[in-house]
Amino acid sequence: MTIAAPVNEWFAQNRRDLPWRRDGFGAWGILVSEFMLQQTPVARVIGPLAAWLDRWPTPADLAAVPAGEAVRAWGRLGYPRRALRLHACAVAITDLHGGVVPENVDELLALPGVGEYTARAVAVFAYGHRHPVVDTNVRRVIARAIEGQADAGPPSTKRDLAAMEAVLPADDAAARVTNAAVMELGALICTARSPRCDACPLADRCAWRAAGYPERLGPTRPGQAKYEGSDRQVRGLILAELRASDIPVPRAELDALWPDAAQRERALTGLLADGLAVASESGFTLPN
Repeated sequence: MTIAAPVNEWFAQNRRDLPWRRDGFGAWGILVSEFMLQQTPVARVIGPLAAWLDRWPTPADLAAVPAGEAVRAWGRLGYPRRALRLHACAVAITDLHGGVVPENVDELLALPGVGEYTARAVAVFAYGHRHPVVDTNVRRVIARAIEGQADAGPPSTKRDLAAMEAVLPADDAAARVTNAAVMELGALICTARSPRCDACPLADRCAWRAAGYPERLGPTRPGQAKYEGSDRQVRGLILAELRASDIPVPRAELDALWPDAAQRERALTGLLADGLAVASESGFTLPN
């Protein structure tokens, strides 16, 4: 099925004005945005992204500071290990690529913290190469519009890339637009819970709609674990305390953050193991 033309036309009229889509944003900015957008909504990323790029406009600028500064600047974006990986990525780009974000997918994949999606996103959106770029939204649109399924089921890199490749135009520039357009369609219209089929440019050719919207087959996916009272919350409290201090934080101050000693110790041990905290004789700090 041909979906590129109607989706590209819809995108031209309905695309969000996002910083990383603007001319001249640059490969480093796009790479940083992709790290920040992992498991984090777009609205929460825009402000921190601008502040990050103001402070560290090149990979070399970030590589020149301790990893702990990256963790401190990550703030409340969540999943702070991404900050460590982004710092390691900046170091690798500086040391191995002369401070220039590579454009080859294999070279991008060799960077710390860069996976299949991010590598192709940078190659396509920063450098204009023709590759399929697949995220959760893309998988859902293809599953519904082409395969007639409610959702895509378990991910498969080989299968998912082949499915997106099959709908890309041959022209590099048009393929770049299609990658962004299908993502946008999944994010705004063909959403997981409340698809707006009346506003969809594929409504007249959607296999799922034509089949009467069959429900998903297979087991129900587990919901997201509750944050309140979780180890993630305790880790966040400890990290916030470390971010707020330029000197080691004594254990007694960390002990006052959470009443459950076992959970508090579990959270601290996890932060130490992940490299997000460092122990010293006088207390705990962010990594150097």
